[in-house]
Amino acid sequence: MTRMVRICTDFIYITHTIRVIRVLFLFLLAYMDIQLIQHNTPEYNQMVTLRLEILRTPLGLTFTEEQLEKEKDDILIGAFEEGNIIGCCVLTPHNSNTIQLRQMAVATGIQAKGAGRKIVEYAEETALDRGYSVLMMHARNTALDFYRKCGYEVKGNEFIEVTIPHHHMEKKLK
Repeated sequence: MTRMVRICTDFIYITHTIRVIRVLFLFLLAYMDIQLIQHNTPEYNQMVTLRLEILRTPLGLTFTEEQLEKEKDDILIGAFEEGNIIGCCVLTPHNSNTIQLRQMAVATGIQAKGAGRKIVEYAEETALDRGYSVLMMHARNTALDFYRKCGYEVKGNEFIEVTIPHHHMEKKLK
């Protein structure tokens, strides 16, 4: 009987701890500041560092000065928590109707907690505000399910980009 009580007590404690963690992440999302950032600023430098850590370094890649310089005309979006970047993306005009979401990254400890969805929603609103009706991307295969949950559809066959499989995805913005 004592062992059963101990198991029940442990279960209740674990369940409570999980609820507390969920509330803390919801709190984090509520106070996450998503904003447009300017090229070549301290916030931009944080963005480049996060993208290197999450997207480039694991593939043995880096950025060239030319690649970063080309971003001066892009729309740069950063999500911050207490002044520190926790997620980001880049929007690059493709044509007069379509804009491309690129370089989407969320800090490792924050992934799968809703921050990425909030960043995508902000990117979509920003694209709409600027007159774009389609948001497209070259999504890594590992991110396809995430983007499908955000309403994106795969268009075409798999292709290789930055050494790994990707798919073209699109969403008509409303």
